[in-house]
Amino acid sequence: MIDPTRHRQLEELNMVELCTRILSNARNELYMNMLYLDVALSSLGYEAAPDCQGVGTDGFVIYYRPEALARLFQRGRVLVNRSYLHMVLHCLFCHPDTRGRREMRDWNLACDIAVESVIDGLYLRCIHHPLSLYRQDWYGRMKKQLSVMNAEGVFHILQETELSSEQKERLEAEFTVDSHQYWELPDEDPKRCITRQNQWSRNRERMQTEMETIGNQQNEDSKSLLEHVQVENRERYDYRQFLRKFSVWKEEMQVDPDSFDYGFYSYGISLYGNMPLVEPLESKEISRIEDFVIVIDTSMSCSGELVRRFLEETYDVLCETDSYFKKTNIHILQCDEQIRQDCRIASQEEMKAYMENFVIIGQGGTDFRPAFEYVNRMVRQGMFHRLRGLLYFTDGEGIYPVKKPVYDTVFIFVKDQYTDISVPPWAMKLILEPGQLTGSAPESAKEAYGKPAEAATKEKHGKSAATAAKEKAGDKKL
Repeated sequence: MIDPTRHRQLEELNMVELCTRILSNARNELYMNMLYLDVALSSLGYEAAPDCQGVGTDGFVIYYRPEALARLFQRGRVLVNRSYLHMVLHCLFCHPDTRGRREMRDWNLACDIAVESVIDGLYLRCIHHPLSLYRQDWYGRMKKQLSVMNAEGVFHILQETELSSEQKERLEAEFTVDSHQYWELPDEDPKRCITRQNQWSRNRERMQTEMETIGNQQNEDSKSLLEHVQVENRERYDYRQFLRKFSVWKEEMQVDPDSFDYGFYSYGISLYGNMPLVEPLESKEISRIEDFVIVIDTSMSCSGELVRRFLEETYDVLCETDSYFKKTNIHILQCDEQIRQDCRIASQEEMKAYMENFVIIGQGGTDFRPAFEYVNRMVRQGMFHRLRGLLYFTDGEGIYPVKKPVYDTVFIFVKDQYTDISVPPWAMKLILEPGQLTGSAPESAKEAYGKPAEAATKEKHGKSAATAAKEKAGDKKL
């Protein structure tokens, strides 16, 4: 007589073996059609998980409930292939690790829409599935606002669109393919998250290299995927940290606890009874923002709401305790085709008052030259002790100065709302996602690209000891 328990175990084992074959065949079929995915496809193992809500991944393993995977395979091999590719793309775009402070439900939906749009743009037989009219309609709406439908951009659109609960449920039913229950586990080791993100970042960079190497030999349909990969591979920077690079080293009168040596202190107490040999220094060298210029483009082409959000983000950085000297010299200019306002900020209190009473002045044409001429004149008149740089928030549509100023210049744009064709080569560019000016994006998602090679190399690789020493002495430029 057959043991029922043993019989059930054999059935479960056979089901697991069958599911493993299903996933392996899906991986092989995807590889045969997309050779550039070889490393990414082989980076995930397989594991049966009875508590899994269908199929899902944590970036290391594909988890599946055998019954759910078997039913999916019965509906069609293409659906299994799409699910496998869907999870691989989530990992390649680091969706499990880049949510930050974003609302979870909308972020999960945005990630699914972004990935499905990539898959639907790959006209390959192994993953081809007819698009519903509902899906086509949403793609059309989003592509009007996004050149590349990445998760951050889709999330921003979902946040701006007032969706009812029924509409969200309909979107989730249309685009949800896998379970995201393994993305953020409560007891997950942070080191494991870093390892996962580094691994998939390397996979994505290698994938981009292979796709670009294939060049004209690759299918025209894969260009959409290449655009997504290029967007994700751009160097990412923390805008707050970027702004702090305009600070200078200076000595201020305050206790420096880092210079306190408890060894000598204890030795003096033990030797003399109540006389320490060393006391902490009463001055401290700190890096803070002192001389600085912010120029706001107030022409008709710039959104007043984005201008306010940019100033609020900058205000948050400047008002941090460690960012300010007791006396500062920050000028905030409003300029369209001429200087409309120059407000000098000398303290935190003045910065706060300026933000509370901020009003946009101008709404004319755009000419960047008056702002630079005005600042250059202030420099010649000695109105700055050590001007570190100038930030110009604009959409890029205007007349640029030809000559490079003596201070560093950064033109700041909002993605999909700027033109940078005419930006001179001596200027740096900082491109922000729209969501970064709403406080919804994590700090690590701030990004800048298109910088001069020198500046980009310094930001990417950090500073050597010699460079840091020069900066501390106040001799180093950004």
